[in-house]
Amino acid sequence: MKIVVDLTRCQGYAQCAFAAPDVFTIRGDEALLYDTDPDDAQRDKIARAAAACPVQAIFLDRAVVRHRPAGPEDEAAGPEQALRRAGRIVIVGASLAGLRAALVLRREGFTGSLTVIGDEPHPPYDRPPLSKQVLLGQVPARRTALPHRDELDAHWRLGVAATGLDLSGRQVLLADGENVDFDRLLIATGVRARPWPNEAEAGLDGLFALHTPEDADELRQRLAAGPGRVLVIGAGFTGCEVASACRELNIPVTVVERGRAPLLGALGAVIGGVAAQMERDHGVDLRCGVQVEAMEGDDSGRLRRARLSDGSTVDVDVAVAALGSIRNVEWLGGSGLAAGAWGVACDAGCRVVDVNGVVMDDVFVAGDVARCPHPVYDYQYLALEHWGNAVAQAEIAAHNMISAQSERWAHLALPEFWSTQFGTEIKSVGVPTYADQVVIAQGSVDERRFVAVYGYRGRITAAVAFNQSKWLEFYKGLIDRAAPFPPSFHTVDRPIDGRPVAAEIPDRPTPQATVVVTGHGPSERRASLVRRTYL
Repeated sequence: MKIVVDLTRCQGYAQCAFAAPDVFTIRGDEALLYDTDPDDAQRDKIARAAAACPVQAIFLDRAVVRHRPAGPEDEAAGPEQALRRAGRIVIVGASLAGLRAALVLRREGFTGSLTVIGDEPHPPYDRPPLSKQVLLGQVPARRTALPHRDELDAHWRLGVAATGLDLSGRQVLLADGENVDFDRLLIATGVRARPWPNEAEAGLDGLFALHTPEDADELRQRLAAGPGRVLVIGAGFTGCEVASACRELNIPVTVVERGRAPLLGALGAVIGGVAAQMERDHGVDLRCGVQVEAMEGDDSGRLRRARLSDGSTVDVDVAVAALGSIRNVEWLGGSGLAAGAWGVACDAGCRVVDVNGVVMDDVFVAGDVARCPHPVYDYQYLALEHWGNAVAQAEIAAHNMISAQSERWAHLALPEFWSTQFGTEIKSVGVPTYADQVVIAQGSVDERRFVAVYGYRGRITAAVAFNQSKWLEFYKGLIDRAAPFPPSFHTVDRPIDGRPVAAEIPDRPTPQATVVVTGHGPSERRASLVRRTYL
């Protein structure tokens, strides 16, 4: 059987670990790890664990896809009802967002043709376990497939990439030369790992990226062989989770981060400094403010050494390039959509915007590749590579694809994410980088049990919890209500010197579109993107 735990919802009550200890494990205080594909002999215990979960965060592979029965409203003629009954919907991206959207389409009564296209050969899988359970040897990479896929009445085109989009002809062009017709299209192509920039060095045996099950399986095998030292390049969430797995396996690890602290781009320098000390306390050789200048191999092409920008060298057997991601938009070049290095622009209803800034009614986008405005953050366009955002946005997009204009929803969910590293559960709600100040509102930094609250111009914009996730629902409500910052309420664990300090969020240049506008009169004015290679 297959299970998934929505860790954005989980609050670490540990009832699942009591009910099914062979499947669910609590590391440290609140960090939950679990077997994504346990033996069927555990089914009864897992069912009890799911029922006992106070926040209902455990999802099993039992049937959930039920077509909504036809009602009186379905008898009324109209384009949306015709689409529900006999339309053609194509989802490009056999991803978490793509699968969730397909499930919602069927659940809400779509009975037409449904095609899911994916460039990878395997069905949709859960990516967070790849840098956690898989590297620790708790779950094989091949067992990270997401549940419910077999319940869908869908045509799966796996292992074939989309290479183009013909909007006027309503067709998706495929790498095998075929075209797929659609009435509605959902783009859910996600991201891919940014490769090591030096092609010759990228071919060294021992240098890895971590994005797919194949990546995780190969890296797991190297870690199991007991390398002398692992080098992690980049201290974002993936890099820190890889370093955590190495230390749990008692493997020496060096982390090189060009910024001032790990997690700097996500949490700012203040809380990033807390993460830095946590890593060093667990034996990580953390080097900030430096970069890897070159990777060196031996005569057989095996990785042996890394040269750093400070003149030092590190002897390593394995290196993981955790350099961030690239949004998969190249196939949309020339389509007329506002798609570039920043992702695919859309409105709050997940409807894609074309290159002229006009919203389209038949093309939607969801997940890591989407760039969507959020009212809470001054309608800035946000591109979020988070599990919870992919799920929430996919549900909104699927609903809106088959609904009349008056029945469509807006994607207004606050961003949430989690990371499990060094026995600590780090969770966030809101956008921590949209802040000018931060304060430790509860708990103790020294004990790694605290809540940091972020503010921007006098209002609360985000909260980050280290092993204090039960409080995030409370802060989520404060963000929704535009509560004043700093928070004025009192708690039993409020620090005595809890004063706001500068959040120290690094400047992050927004990828800019290169646009050429032609024509003179209003009926002639047209914009076109100048294509670039998105690296």
